[in-house]
Amino acid sequence: MNSKDKIEEKKEGKKQKILLVEDDPFIRKLYRNKLTLAGFAVDEAISGEEGLNKIKAGRPDLVLLDIVLPRKSGLDVLVEIRGNEKTKDVPVIVLSVLGQIQNIRRGLALGAQDYLVKSEITISEVVTKIRECLKNKKL
Repeated sequence: MNSKDKIEEKKEGKKQKILLVEDDPFIRKLYRNKLTLAGFAVDEAISGEEGLNKIKAGRPDLVLLDIVLPRKSGLDVLVEIRGNEKTKDVPVIVLSVLGQIQNIRRGLALGAQDYLVKSEITISEVVTKIRECLKNKKL
């Protein structure tokens, strides 16, 4: 975070909220720690169903969404987010182990701002992508 970002955050008086929808506790902890250190407020959900409920209840600034989730897949969650008038504009970045081109195309076609493959990107790069997405949202 550069000094301008810190000044902006202090002016607004609140941190941007990221909802991390991930069922793996180790991965959740890694991303929660990195995002918190980067200055974000982080909420978590461990299933697609819980994630969708939290999105509807709390309208996060951005959702970091896994695809392979219990009870409701990330793609099903994405369809419901985009189909709901109150949540259709919430930015979603898919972060998944599924790197096949058909999965990437489907995620983007359903309205994800980006589709990141866990094995091909570092946590720091994910934070950079989140910042870019949030910056573009304000433009």
